[in-house]
Amino acid sequence: MALKAGIVGLPNVGKSTLFNAITKKNILAANYPFATIDPNVGVVTVPDKRLEFLENMYIPKSLVPTTFEFTDIAGLVKGASKGEGLGNKFLSHIREVDAIVEVVRCFKDENIIHVEGGVDPIRDIEIINLELILADLEIIENRIDKIAKKAETTKDKEALKEVEVLKKAKESLLNNQALRLLSFDEDELAILKPFNFITLKPIIYVANIVEDDIALVDNEYTKIVKEYAAKEQAGVIVMCAKIESELAELEASEKELFLHDLGINYSGLDKLIFATYDLLGLQTFFTVGSDEVRAWTFKKGTTAKKCAGLIHSDIERGFIKAEIMKFSDLEELNDEKKVQEAGKLYLEGKDYLMQDGDIVYFRFNV
Repeated sequence: MALKAGIVGLPNVGKSTLFNAITKKNILAANYPFATIDPNVGVVTVPDKRLEFLENMYIPKSLVPTTFEFTDIAGLVKGASKGEGLGNKFLSHIREVDAIVEVVRCFKDENIIHVEGGVDPIRDIEIINLELILADLEIIENRIDKIAKKAETTKDKEALKEVEVLKKAKESLLNNQALRLLSFDEDELAILKPFNFITLKPIIYVANIVEDDIALVDNEYTKIVKEYAAKEQAGVIVMCAKIESELAELEASEKELFLHDLGINYSGLDKLIFATYDLLGLQTFFTVGSDEVRAWTFKKGTTAKKCAGLIHSDIERGFIKAEIMKFSDLEELNDEKKVQEAGKLYLEGKDYLMQDGDIVYFRFNV
C-alpha cells in the first residue's frame, strides 16, 4: 500500500528544496528500495526502528520497509486554477494523492524574493487554498450543469442524490470552506469519491524556517501558522528545508550525530512522514523469516483477512487463520519460542482487527 502525498506551495517558499531532500535521501546504503519515478515524483521509506530489530533477529536475504511517495506540484500562483503560471498543469496529479503537504515560508531572507512582495504565511496559505477550492468548484459546476436538468426530468433517485450532495459541496466551496471541513455521511462520501476532490483530502502544513530558528519553540510566523491550522484541525510540521537537504547527503551514523548536535531526535522529513501516517489512520504489520522481513501498511480497523489480501489475493481468498505475535512481546522475550511458551502467540480469525506492530503468519488454502 504505497502512500502518496502532494507537495504544494507558492514559488520560493522552500518547496523545491524540501523535494530535493526527498529525492536525494540516501537510503540505498541501508539496502532499502529507492526510486525517483519521474522528475516530480520521489519515493522514500517510512522510518521504523522495529525493522532494525527484526533484521538483526532473522538476518533475512531481503528487508522491505513500507514506502511513501511525494509528488511535487509546480509552484502555484494566483490564478493557477484558471491557467496562470505552471501549477494548473499539475493540479490533476494532486487529485491522485492521499494527503496534501502545503509548504509555507516562515522566514525572512532578502536574497530570496517572495512572489507576493513580503513574508506573510497566512496570506500565502489562503492564496494556495483558494486555488485548490476553485479547482474543485470548477469540477462541481461542470458536473451539475451536465446532470441537474436530466435528474429533474427523469426523477432518477441516484442522480437527484448526486446533485443534492454536489450542491452541498458547492455551497461550502463558495463560502471559501474546504470540503474536508464539511460533514458528509458514508453515502455522500461514496458519491464524492470518484471526483477525487483536492479539498476533501487531509492537509499538513510545513512551516519552513531558517537554521537559526531550529532551537526555538516557535518564531513569529510558525506561531500564527499553528493557530490557523488549529482552526482547520490540521497538523503543522516545523522544519528547515535547507537542513533537510543537507541531512539527505549524509550516511545514517553522520545523520544521527548531526541531529544530536542540533538537539533533535528525528529529521523534519521523518516527522512529516509520521504525522501523515497518523493523519491517514495508517498502521504497520510485519511478515518475517529468513528469506524476507517486510513491513506492510494498512488502515486502522482493517480485518486480518483484508490485510492478507495486501500480500496476495490468493491468501485473502483462501484465508484460514492468522498466527500473530506482538512486536513488543518479541522484543521483550527476544525469541519466538519464548513468545510461544509464554502463551503470547495467538490464532485469530478473519474478523480480527489487525493492530500496529502485529507480526503475522497467514494460514491459507487455495
